[in-house]
Amino acid sequence: MDLSIRNLGKQFDGFPALDDVSLDIRSGELIALLGPSGSGKTTLLRVVAGLEQPTAGAVFFGGEDASHLTVQQRNVGFVFQHYALFRHMTVADNIGFGLRVRPQASRPPRAEIRRRAGELLDFVQLSGLEKRYPAQLSGGQRQRVALARALAIEPRLLLLDEPFGALDAQVRRELRRWLRDIHDATGHTTVFVTHDQEEALELADRVVVMNRGRIEQVGTADEVYDAPNSPFVYGFIGESSTLPVRIEDGQLWVQDRTIGLRAEGAPAGDGTLHFRPHDVELLDGCGGCIAGVVVASRRVAGSRRVELEIGSAGNRVEIELPADHRAAERSRIAFRPQRWKLFGDGGEPLPHAGHAAQPKAMAGAN
Repeated sequence: MDLSIRNLGKQFDGFPALDDVSLDIRSGELIALLGPSGSGKTTLLRVVAGLEQPTAGAVFFGGEDASHLTVQQRNVGFVFQHYALFRHMTVADNIGFGLRVRPQASRPPRAEIRRRAGELLDFVQLSGLEKRYPAQLSGGQRQRVALARALAIEPRLLLLDEPFGALDAQVRRELRRWLRDIHDATGHTTVFVTHDQEEALELADRVVVMNRGRIEQVGTADEVYDAPNSPFVYGFIGESSTLPVRIEDGQLWVQDRTIGLRAEGAPAGDGTLHFRPHDVELLDGCGGCIAGVVVASRRVAGSRRVELEIGSAGNRVEIELPADHRAAERSRIAFRPQRWKLFGDGGEPLPHAGHAAQPKAMAGAN
């Protein structure tokens, strides 16, 4: 089922939790709502489910305006972070709960509910646990039961709010792969909320990056990581370093020196250079580069992360080096970003080549 969100607004005591949000989701897509706490992602999910009423805008299920439908009429499967299982019910009874509370006219017979619960237990790989209670299950097993309960009602839409937030890292990784397999097998249109960028990039067909009640960018994992459209997205998706620069005649300057990067078409003035710590080229010397003094160095898995102080203004950036690099404190390192993006003072993207210029002469780093 297609989901269309049109100009949604939601206020709590005058605070805009959602501010003119519009989004189209295609049938069968797996969509991640990604953003920091307070960005509006859970509020958006709850409005779609009918658990919150918007102060403006509308939600369409297919071509149907669902804005005034009740939660039951929307027939949405909802999975909460903390499972929301009934402690006094067995696993089988939890899974069948949504079917048992339907109006009598649409309620399946008890035998059918038991059969459906058994099928779903097989589907989520929990066969044989139907008589256990939630307290007798691990966190990962409880979340599987919660998903089975959401699927039992044959929902038009599946919504998951931080589904793995209460689990440890190893279980999260396992369940991420499992959820992707479940989604591919069922084909449900699925929207899940997360603040974990790795989770969003690994799982979703498209990622919706939210900030302060608005959508900053929508795209595939590659699009939001490789082509972020704002300083917020650049900083939130993956790791990044920033450096204030001056633009003159299509060249970038840091204080009194050019750094070998061109920005043809960018207006003269101040801007901010953004780059990934791993997307840098180390240089022995150059006539146009960034050079800084090492002020901190730490080992990060198979690499070394180094903090450099650039110039007399005390600006600092991080770059990634090979793990065996001898980055002694107070040593000097010269480098140039290989992939980068330039933003103006107002956060607007500025035109640029996106790669390093090739200087005609190479000289030692100052």
